[in-house]
Amino acid sequence: MTCEPSHKPPSPETVDALVRIVGEDHAIRDADAMAPYLVEWRDRYRGKAALVLKPGETEEVSSILKLANETRTAIVPQGGNTGLVGGQIPFETGHEVVVALERLNRVRNIDLASNCMTVEAGLVLALAQQVAANAGRLFPLSLASGGSCQIGGVLATNAGGTAVLAYGSARDLALGLEVVLADGRVWDGLKSLRKDNSGYDLRDLFIGSEGTLGIITAAVVRLFPKPAERVTCMAGLSLLEAAPDFFARVLARAGPALTAFEIMPRIGLDFVLRHGSDAGDPFPSPHAWYVLFELTSPREGEELQRLAETALDEGLKTREIEAAVIASSLGQGAALWRLRELMSEVQKHEGGSIKHDVAVPVARVPEFVARANQLVELMIPGARPVPFGHLGDGNIHYNVSQPPGMDRAIFLSHWEALNAAVHEIVLDLGGSISAEHGIGRLKRDLLPHAKSVIELELMRKIKAAFDPNGILNPGKLL
Repeated sequence: MTCEPSHKPPSPETVDALVRIVGEDHAIRDADAMAPYLVEWRDRYRGKAALVLKPGETEEVSSILKLANETRTAIVPQGGNTGLVGGQIPFETGHEVVVALERLNRVRNIDLASNCMTVEAGLVLALAQQVAANAGRLFPLSLASGGSCQIGGVLATNAGGTAVLAYGSARDLALGLEVVLADGRVWDGLKSLRKDNSGYDLRDLFIGSEGTLGIITAAVVRLFPKPAERVTCMAGLSLLEAAPDFFARVLARAGPALTAFEIMPRIGLDFVLRHGSDAGDPFPSPHAWYVLFELTSPREGEELQRLAETALDEGLKTREIEAAVIASSLGQGAALWRLRELMSEVQKHEGGSIKHDVAVPVARVPEFVARANQLVELMIPGARPVPFGHLGDGNIHYNVSQPPGMDRAIFLSHWEALNAAVHEIVLDLGGSISAEHGIGRLKRDLLPHAKSVIELELMRKIKAAFDPNGILNPGKLL
């Protein structure tokens, strides 16, 4: 486990001064009232805080950090509290101040000519998508937590989601940022330029930095034409080894129209059917694996249905897939996607779950899953691997549910050992121990094993340059 930061608690005078910045109505001192901001949603981390602040303006964030830097008060930035590696949760000392950005939730500007909009960090992702849709555009970042995660959080963690294949991760969707630095100064980088080669790209330093270099308060995000055609398909496979070949086939037929390509195991679908509401099996008989993919186009008449049918027919003839369904309506397409979106949530009902967010080359996904499954059975006999995720970009959520009847606490005590062993396989295959969830607290002590000495040295120098007093999210990432 990661060590706790060494900062001292803020003095009563500092607490009072911080409260005055946002006002008593937007500061939480009571421990019980702070509770929702101190617990990770899957309950792996429970922290304490000296105070929770909810600033409503960038200037307030600036004043908070200026005072925090002067008094050496540790600050934990927090978006929608949907993170999965503990980066948004304070440590157990109670010395830190949480800065929750939920009130910075305005849409500052929509520029349809430039296909972008400027939004504040606390805007919920689903609302950002709706604002874009109301303007006749698409904001394609799509996450299962879209109803609660916030723009600042998804940028701070460089979140991915189901549309990375076509549109890229959060980093690819941000043109510019507004960031409050550790000393309270504000960097106004809210540019909508697609090309800017004038020196170091500061934007890319802050994206994915998990609140350790500065607090993102606003962003210029890219918009795209809304799809005029959409075809959603699901296929059953007997062997995961056939999935990369089938992916290559669909990609060759559909090209840039292929916007998502996901894999799911039968055990995961069983969990969804058992615990998910309004979920039904789209096939009359079970299959060992499933792929879910979607084709979209901003133009009508692209014959996406024909492209999908051709790829599926070829897959059936070559026995890459065993069966297939094509959604005949938007409602049916949404129902197929719901099977995928519920896969993380329903695992809670099966007891403890040890999770991994990893990436390996697409062609090596079957090898990774096979090797990891063998390892799990050796280390925890009877444990149930539930590997699923974004085959199109090699990002697999390798979750392991506890054996039926096993004590939950005993099972979860294997977390660190199993993580280490699975990550060894990932690194051996040329992969990454964190594909889209970040490092946070959970993987901080694993990072030296995954990064070279020079990489870590450069990262520490960047941290020291941006936050010399170490007040920003101490003990996270590095």
